[in-house]
Amino acid sequence: MAEPPPLRIDQLSFHWPNGQTALRECSLTLPGAGLWMLVGSNGSGKSTLLRLVAGLLEPGSGQIHRAGRTALVFQNPDHQLLLPSCGSELRLALPDGLGGETVSRRIGDLLAQVGLAGLAARPIHTLSGGQKQRLAIATALASGSRLLLLDEPTALLDPASQADVLELIHALTHAAGESLAALWITHRLEELARCDGAALMERGRVGPWQPGEELRRRLAPLQGGRAKG
Repeated sequence: MAEPPPLRIDQLSFHWPNGQTALRECSLTLPGAGLWMLVGSNGSGKSTLLRLVAGLLEPGSGQIHRAGRTALVFQNPDHQLLLPSCGSELRLALPDGLGGETVSRRIGDLLAQVGLAGLAARPIHTLSGGQKQRLAIATALASGSRLLLLDEPTALLDPASQADVLELIHALTHAAGESLAALWITHRLEELARCDGAALMERGRVGPWQPGEELRRRLAPLQGGRAKG
């Protein structure tokens, strides 16, 4: 029996209290595990959609079907990393009821998975921006999430860290034996080259999935090589 898609959104609508419409009968299905990207101009509804999927907002109408746990990774990791050290942050995200040895092993495994091996005792404030974003991704994995929601996760990083975080998510979503999906919002058209499918969001609706490079070539002449906001 085929597994259900990681995420299916049916006819989702959302209006802000001032009456402004953010989503208009928006539908979207993630076909399976992998890295899926949404691109669109400022005000197209991308971030609102992610927050609805994460459960931070309630839709006005429509349905959201999630196959498993989801976790939102913010643009600025300082907005979600709360504790003093890498290890304490991950310990907070792990499921309750694990034994001490299991917790220590899981923390070590998670840090190694995101390229931060041996940094359990490291104070978070001493990490670089790219390292903080990697830790935020590790906390999402610690919670057992099978769908990562990433809201422009490279926007505040230097070019080298941007590439590192993108490659990390690509590797995690294509690891053998795993079934991890990521929905990534971006305004950097060059990032579309690494996704399994990309879609354009306009006026509160999502277009069809298409190859990332195809969408990049179509948008680049219109927007000078990158989408706005």
